[in-house]
Amino acid sequence: MTSSEIVELRRALNQLRHCIGGLRARYGDVAAVQRLANDIERLDIDATELVDLDGPPRQRRAPRVEREVVVVPDTPYDPQLWHDADDEGLGGYRSHRT
Repeated sequence: MTSSEIVELRRALNQLRHCIGGLRARYGDVAAVQRLANDIERLDIDATELVDLDGPPRQRRAPRVEREVVVVPDTPYDPQLWHDADDEGLGGYRSHRT
């Protein structure tokens, strides 16, 4: 974008902010007005990103992620581990079966 386009975009965003202020005064802080205000803020963020694109390119790197390998044994679990567990779908906790 050229400099004049950025200036015009910023002016339009300021006019929209002014209009949103009038809508907020008339309708209050209803969801529709909040969404419109949020849209204006997102447009402002995008315009700022476009201005940043005109500068020198920045090198972007993916964040370094540490990975840990967790070994899960194939041996059966100790039955005592499930001693007081509730069988989902077969009744409530400690249900009495007859």
